[in-house]
Amino acid sequence: MRAAIKTVDVFTSTPFRGNPVAVVLDAGGLSAARMQQVAHWMNLSETTFVLPPATPGADYRLRIFTPGGELPFAGHPTIGSAHALLEAGMVAPRDGVLVQECGAGLVRLQVQDASEGARWIAFDLPQASLTALSPSDAAELEAILGVPLAHAARPFLADVGARWVIAQLPDAQAVLDCRPDLARMAIQDRRGRHTGVVIFGPHPDGSPARIETRAFAPAHGVPEDPVCGSGNGAMAAYLRHTGQADHYQGDFLVSQGAKAGRAGVLRLSMSGERIRVGGQSVTCIDGTLNF
Repeated sequence: MRAAIKTVDVFTSTPFRGNPVAVVLDAGGLSAARMQQVAHWMNLSETTFVLPPATPGADYRLRIFTPGGELPFAGHPTIGSAHALLEAGMVAPRDGVLVQECGAGLVRLQVQDASEGARWIAFDLPQASLTALSPSDAAELEAILGVPLAHAARPFLADVGARWVIAQLPDAQAVLDCRPDLARMAIQDRRGRHTGVVIFGPHPDGSPARIETRAFAPAHGVPEDPVCGSGNGAMAAYLRHTGQADHYQGDFLVSQGAKAGRAGVLRLSMSGERIRVGGQSVTCIDGTLNF
């Protein structure tokens, strides 16, 4: 069996500066076990598999695997897979919209072609459910991170299909300086069935990006995710839930990946109940997978 495959760098327009995802464009003949085997072999944070939709209104169905398991939803694989499908001519937006079917349900994507061939793809974040960490779990998280949280900022578990623990630090520099105990984090995440931990802090006024983020998922075989769409969306849900959304009205940029040698840029927007996460993508590998 042979299948077309693309490796797409997401949240960047420059190759090798974003977060790669492998996209298998026709996975109809693959079992779940084989998909997991391919994802483990690819050893990227996620590998996706495109299937015919099973729900009316969807343009395609996507299964998303980390090296260690399947996710119902993830952000950069959603944007990267849409980019790959558009580039391959396998889907076409209707009034600028694509609809992805995945384990978390139907996800709406906005496709915007900008000047000089730039294309921005943004997804509407699935409805978020937020639960405060218990005082003991919050204390354990702070010990794992090895840095104090922002004053009076309680960490929350934000479930957006992926289950991210969100921790607010005093500023962007504290985020960049953080050296978490990943082995200890993996134990806490497995116990709580978390996807991982997202930390964030604000940049100084006047910076190109408003917020710096980092995402860690050691329980899923991903020590640090270079640029994470669902994690940033979960962070935006945290901002809204904790009453900070008014400070970040409209579109704003988030930077991620500096500690992983990347330069990812995400565009977030919060409007009413809608949270939208967007970015650009570039294809780095275009080939065939042999089974």
